[in-house]
Amino acid sequence: MILLRSLLFFILLTPFTIVYGVFSVFTFPLPRQTRYAIITSWATIAMFLIRHVLGIRHTVIGRENLPEVPAVILCKHQSAWETIALQRIFPPIAFVLKRELLRIPFFGWGLAQMPIISIDRSAGKDALKQVVDQGRERLGEGFWVVVFPEGTRAPIGSAKRYKIGGASLATAASAPVVPVAHNAGEFWRRNAFLKRPGQVIVSIGPVIETAGRTPEEVNAQTEAWIEAEMRRLFPHHYKHAPAAAATAGAEA
Repeated sequence: MILLRSLLFFILLTPFTIVYGVFSVFTFPLPRQTRYAIITSWATIAMFLIRHVLGIRHTVIGRENLPEVPAVILCKHQSAWETIALQRIFPPIAFVLKRELLRIPFFGWGLAQMPIISIDRSAGKDALKQVVDQGRERLGEGFWVVVFPEGTRAPIGSAKRYKIGGASLATAASAPVVPVAHNAGEFWRRNAFLKRPGQVIVSIGPVIETAGRTPEEVNAQTEAWIEAEMRRLFPHHYKHAPAAAATAGAEA
């Protein structure tokens, strides 16, 4: 059944992605907010299929923590699910992503018309400057900026080093940080064709203020909250983790 659900999802979503990719090219003359509204309707279709074909549902807790102004969202990264779902959970957002994704046929064409922040990962310190410069511009336009501080998707029950880029943007722009934890990787694993039905819980944490603070302080507080929240909500992910690793997030 899981194989059939996953195959049907692929068969149904692929033609929609191709159509949207081609159509998105012709939205170039439109204002950025209009382009965003049109192109992200693809995510609405994808979330419908995710729910009704794959059987993956989601619950959001902590919506009351969302600030009134555009913020930097620092989110746990486990699968492709959150890159789709965050477009429906939050106000208009701009993702920080690697420039190579824009070369993907159809999908990349749609991304190129979105309010993205594309970076060259091989640029070293210049990549951080790209995040800060482009991110401040997007925040000024009213978009919230999504950064996955771990950089790449981490398997459930693990964590990668939290990079400083998102916290640097937030402090440079004096924007609040919204930390996000979730368990999407439990049902939609990294690079996995097979997706399992289940309930994704998305937890939005209390706002982390950045005024008068260093990026390192903001990054450490973000990591501590996300990793502690992951262990609070999903202890079964960590039952085989060493005790020292299980408390690392709370001590960061």
